[in-house]
Amino acid sequence: MSPSSVTTPEESLETRLCALLTTAVQKISPSSMLHPALERPRQSAHGDFASPIALQLAKGLRRPPREVATQLIAALPSSTLIERVELAGPGFINIFLTAQARQEVVHEILRRGSFFGSSQKGAGQRVQVEFVSSNPTGPLHVGHGRGAAYGASVANLLGKAGYQVHREYYVNDAGRQMDILTVSTWLRALQQSGKLKSLPFPGNGYQGDYVETMAREAAQRFSDLVIHEEPLLSALGLPQTNDLIAFPTEQEELHMDALIAAAKELLGPTYRALHHFVLTEQLADCRQDLEEFGVVFDEWFSEQSLFDSGAVALVVSRLEEAGYLYTEKGARWFRSSAFGDEKDRVVQRENGLYTYFASDIAYHVDKFERGYDLIVDIWGADHHGYIPRVRAALKALGYDDSRLSVPLVQFVSLFRQGEKAQMSTRKGQFITLRELRTEVGRDAARLFYILRKSDQHLDFDLDLATSQSQDNPVYYIQYAHARIQRVLERWGGDPAQLENSALHPLIHEEETRILQILYAYPALLEQAAGDFAPHLVAFYLRDLSAEFHAYYNRVPFLEGESVQVQARMALLSAIGTVLRDGLSLLGVSAPDRM
Repeated sequence: MSPSSVTTPEESLETRLCALLTTAVQKISPSSMLHPALERPRQSAHGDFASPIALQLAKGLRRPPREVATQLIAALPSSTLIERVELAGPGFINIFLTAQARQEVVHEILRRGSFFGSSQKGAGQRVQVEFVSSNPTGPLHVGHGRGAAYGASVANLLGKAGYQVHREYYVNDAGRQMDILTVSTWLRALQQSGKLKSLPFPGNGYQGDYVETMAREAAQRFSDLVIHEEPLLSALGLPQTNDLIAFPTEQEELHMDALIAAAKELLGPTYRALHHFVLTEQLADCRQDLEEFGVVFDEWFSEQSLFDSGAVALVVSRLEEAGYLYTEKGARWFRSSAFGDEKDRVVQRENGLYTYFASDIAYHVDKFERGYDLIVDIWGADHHGYIPRVRAALKALGYDDSRLSVPLVQFVSLFRQGEKAQMSTRKGQFITLRELRTEVGRDAARLFYILRKSDQHLDFDLDLATSQSQDNPVYYIQYAHARIQRVLERWGGDPAQLENSALHPLIHEEETRILQILYAYPALLEQAAGDFAPHLVAFYLRDLSAEFHAYYNRVPFLEGESVQVQARMALLSAIGTVLRDGLSLLGVSAPDRM
């Protein structure tokens, strides 16, 4: 190999290796515009890095890939980074690093701090991440918590990869569910006042304690909210009686629709005021709950605004003008089956009201019109069938639906002492996100939520989340960080000096393994961002912590010559930096003491 040019210390290891490969490519094919790429082999026997550049060059050069690879290896400049290079398989170039190259990652981490692992993969690209987006009809429960933890972590990873990230919550403040919550609050106010005697509270109304609380506050705020039962019974077409009126289960939804209509008729403008009150109360509670969970949004986008601006009517008109609507039994249907959906979908009912699907189309059109390069919708797994119809509408309207990604979040089962907790938002029998945080803490909740791939069902073990053992991953990782800080305190040296420490003493078996894990961090983050897979970061942190704990138990850090002690303190400081950064991406703290 011929002599190499000097590289700047701020370049990453991968960048410097690619530069060496580029030099070799230019020597054997000066006109080539190919840029060498590096992969990390699954097995250490195949090297620290591998490049398929010879296979890519071979076609243009019209020569066998192994022959091209042999020439590239011969043309590689000499470097203190590379111990040896091998030809493998059909023409892969396997690169084995020197001990010095592996050790340099420590200096890179200490120089870059929290910027270590950042990339420019998404530089110049704007991405919108919409997540949680729960109906504001009650407190967030543990199911919503998983979507919040996952979405926030995905957004953080995309930001780490250089994207300009916009975090958005879509507020479903239009439609029937908000009317049901409004009527539920009103009926509770009537019950509390003693005015409601023969009409029972509907079984399909919202029944949590929070509704009782809002009812008391609403009765104090709106003087004309509480009325006698007789006008309500009359509006419903029901007789006045001293007995409770029973409704068959199959008529509950029709009865609720009648209650909504009666409330709007009897309360007039007060109904709109009450609707606004309950919406504002629930949104404020939701916002506070999420902020306490470490999840903050850049925008809370109102569904109602799409109706108020005429955006919903406009997209329906555009679909009609394009010839993709037809009328059947008074309803207007979108020919979504023409674009891959399993059947056509209603966008406007026979009563003239637009469907949820119609407003969802308008919302996605709005996203595209705002110019995002990538749109990420994080939905619950029960929305799986909804994806084809949204894509169909976007295609029909002329948008590139490849810009839309929809990761799905599976359901959560909560276990305490081996028993599964049941959840129902309307019945009020649910475990709230607040209750979960109170029991296990914010850190455990955030980490446990992303320990599995988002599209896999999650069994959340409360007993494990609160245990202080190596089986509890959040405790295990945080304890590794706290141990490092304790050792550094005992050392008592100047941390600033560690950036220039001699690292050649780092040749212990555990040290070599840790160095390999550390320099894999940037590629791991890039993969996690590209795949929307924060669980990969959690697994990485657990593996790094396991190696550190083994290292801690076998090596006396503060014994030996000063140059060796300082090298080990530099390594520990680098491990701590990566642990802190990885935990922060997942919304988890890194305590100095435990």
